[in-house]
Amino acid sequence: MVRIRVLVVDDHRIFAESLAAALAAEPDVDVSAAGSGPAALRCLERAAGEGRRFDVLLVDADLGGSLPGARPAVPVQDGDAEGLVDGISLVAGVRSAQPAVRLVVLAEKDDPRRAAVALQAGASGWVAKDCSLSRLLTVIRGVLRDETHLPPALLTGVLRELTAARKHRTESERLVQSLTPREREVLRCMVAGLGRKAVAERLFLSPHTVRTHMQNVLGKLGVHSTLAAVALARRAGVGPADLAGDVVERGGQLA
Repeated sequence: MVRIRVLVVDDHRIFAESLAAALAAEPDVDVSAAGSGPAALRCLERAAGEGRRFDVLLVDADLGGSLPGARPAVPVQDGDAEGLVDGISLVAGVRSAQPAVRLVVLAEKDDPRRAAVALQAGASGWVAKDCSLSRLLTVIRGVLRDETHLPPALLTGVLRELTAARKHRTESERLVQSLTPREREVLRCMVAGLGRKAVAERLFLSPHTVRTHMQNVLGKLGVHSTLAAVALARRAGVGPADLAGDVVERGGQLA
C-alpha cells in the first residue's frame, strides 16, 4: 500500500492534534503535526534529509509564527518589523523550496481574495476547517493527482480576483523590466524575505549600497514599501532568491 505522508501545520494545538488523529486512523495516511511555520520548515528539512519527504501539507491560513530577520513572502497581511509568517506565506516558501509537495490551505472562512492569493502562491486547494473528514481526504488525494480544489461557492470570486490580477500583471512586468540586473537580484532577495544586512552578505555588497538599490527598486516600481514591492514582483512572476544556491526566477504562476 502506498502511504500518503501528511503534515498538519496549525498553531491551534487542539485542532491540530484532533485533525492529525483523525487522519492517522486512515490505513494509507501517515501524519505529523507542526505548531508554527518555523517548526514546519524544520520538519520538512528533517524529512528530506532522511529521504522521506512529505506529500501534502495542510496549512492554517491564519498561521502565526516568526522567522528571524524575515518578512512575509506574500503580503496577505502586514507583518511587524520581525516579519510574521502567515500560512499563505509559508505556502509560497515551501512551494519554492520543494515543488513536489502539494499544499492545501485550511481556512476558518471563505475569502475569495485570500484563496486567489493562495493559488498564486502555489496552493492546490482551499478547504474550510469545519469540512468533513471524507471531504478533506478527497482533497488530499485529489491534489496528489494534480487537481485544484476550491469550495463551489468560492469559484466565481476567485476567478474574478485572478482576472483582475492578470490585468495588473502586464504593467507589473513592464516595471520590473525597467530594473537593472543588480536591482532585480535585490528584488528577488526582498521577495525571499531577506533584510538589508542579509542581502548585503548574499550579494557581497555594503549595507549602504543595498539600501540605495532598494530605494531605487521602490522608486522604479512606483511603490513606497517593501511589502508593496514584493506584491508587485509576484504579480510580474518574479520568484524569491534560492537561498540554497543561485538567484532564480519562478515561472508558470497563476495570474
